[in-house]
Amino acid sequence: MRIGDLATRTQVSVRALRYYEEQGLLASTRSESGQRRYRDTAVSRVQLIQQLYGAGLSSKTIAELLPCVDAKVSTPESRERLAAERDRINNQIAELIIARDRLNDIIEMTSRPNPQCDYE
Repeated sequence: MRIGDLATRTQVSVRALRYYEEQGLLASTRSESGQRRYRDTAVSRVQLIQQLYGAGLSSKTIAELLPCVDAKVSTPESRERLAAERDRINNQIAELIIARDRLNDIIEMTSRPNPQCDYE
């Protein structure tokens, strides 16, 4: 499929797809006219890359981990790296839950009528 088709199917910009290719995260072949061509498996690859970026991993970290993903094997180092990223994400989730709970408390406290805060 062409780069525009991959962008549409994954809802990722063409620019981002080119960046992934520059970073060695995504591979394409070239047609005789020089157009990028991707296999159908590129859709799931881009989705995985997006998930890993969304989880806060850098392109360098993703590039280091993808060979293990592709081979469906891991090394002690890659498992340790993945566990560290998982722990970092779990910490972020815990912090977000605390922030959400504080916001809920503020919303509850400020939901009661208060004549001093009447801006009408």
